[in-house]
Amino acid sequence: MPLARSINNNRTVLLAGLVFVIINTILLYKEIYYLPLLPVVLIVAWILLTSLEKSLFLIAFFVPLSIPLSTLTKNLGFDLYLPTEPLLAAVMIIFFFKYLRRQSIDIKILRHPVTLAIYFQIAWIFISSLTSTMPLVSFKFLIARLWFVVSFYLIAAEVFKNPKRIRQYLWIYVIPFSLVVTYVLIRHVGYGLNSQQAAHFVVQPFYKDHTSYGAVLAMILPVLIGMLISYKKLDQRLRFLFILLIIYFTAAILFSYTRAAWLSLIGAFGVWIIIKLRIRLHFVLLGALIVFGGLFSMRSEILMKLEKNRQASSGNLTEHVQSMSNIRNDESNLERINRWSSAIRMFKEKPVFGWGPGTYMFKYAPYQLSQQKTSISTNTGSLGNAHSEYLGPLAESGLLGMLSFLIIIFTTLVTGFRVIYNAERRFIRIMAISLVLGLITYYIHGIMNNFLDTDKASVLFWGFTAMLVSMDIFHMKKKA
Repeated sequence: MPLARSINNNRTVLLAGLVFVIINTILLYKEIYYLPLLPVVLIVAWILLTSLEKSLFLIAFFVPLSIPLSTLTKNLGFDLYLPTEPLLAAVMIIFFFKYLRRQSIDIKILRHPVTLAIYFQIAWIFISSLTSTMPLVSFKFLIARLWFVVSFYLIAAEVFKNPKRIRQYLWIYVIPFSLVVTYVLIRHVGYGLNSQQAAHFVVQPFYKDHTSYGAVLAMILPVLIGMLISYKKLDQRLRFLFILLIIYFTAAILFSYTRAAWLSLIGAFGVWIIIKLRIRLHFVLLGALIVFGGLFSMRSEILMKLEKNRQASSGNLTEHVQSMSNIRNDESNLERINRWSSAIRMFKEKPVFGWGPGTYMFKYAPYQLSQQKTSISTNTGSLGNAHSEYLGPLAESGLLGMLSFLIIIFTTLVTGFRVIYNAERRFIRIMAISLVLGLITYYIHGIMNNFLDTDKASVLFWGFTAMLVSMDIFHMKKKA
């Protein structure tokens, strides 16, 4: 009987294969090329339905390779990244279905201070979506934030109970991202690596512009260094390849011509010194407030000094660095000031609930002042958002919108420093340091740009946050 059943199964498989080949041949003859994708779709569907962990890794692998739908089909009223965002939506639906069936996330994760801060942000996004000037846009924003948080934070934090999964997640992301970096550098070489203008478009279609690409590079570099140090025993050839990869990514950051990324790495280095000196977080925050207060009291003198800088963006790296503080004739810097000023004026008009999550790009045009406009200013919102993770929510969701993001940052840093100073295992301590530094680069970068509405930044931002939370809950010293 088992032999007969095996023969019948083989016949069924062969028959199904033969039918597939015949149908595919007919469709190819009629110039219909989609049927070969069916087995891939079925495999992906099977992964989604059977394992959220494998689904998370699958999405993390595709994120660096994802491309906007708008590059494939024009004149659509919406856009999304393929194949990641449809997969994220499917994972979110499956997650909530399993949650209703009590197949839940560990209660310690759900009650962690960082998770509570995320609850607060999502709740406020929901409330400000109800009062939004464009509810459809706002609820779309809310749904996108939900699928990023569900996959890259909640499911990820559960997966990272096993510390081996942390390295696996990072490698699954780094390998395809290395291919994208290679693609970008090869394209850039064709225009000349000293071409600062080429850096804006050689990253397409994988990234919309060089700033998001630079932000991701800056986030992953400290973590790569941490991964190298965290290995107790590593073959010399693998160590050499690791170092080569770090140098390769450093060069990619340099030739991304993303000044915010460079500045964020300098800031991360400063935080690393603070960690090495074992300065407690409350002293760091106090020092930051004192410095901010000093700079604010001297704002007029600083502004006069900045206005004397006439160095514009350039392919010369030294000149490009000098242009960071040019607010006189550097178009990129002046446009940021225009967007920030518009966001503040929008906030003053609707300080409590804001204009609605995701609506800034549609509503800011009337709030631009003619004297602040530049040659790259637009009234259509086609060239980006508020260029700030802090002022964007301020305009879109009011004061509590910005505070909700600051609370997430604060609770994450408290968690990260606690793990760094109290972790028992060397691997956990080293990785916690590198993850905090990676997040610091984005916290700084977020002053000048905002990318958390994309899968490109969210996979690392929420992923790194989930790693720190999981370390804090499951990988700390046992209390007596």
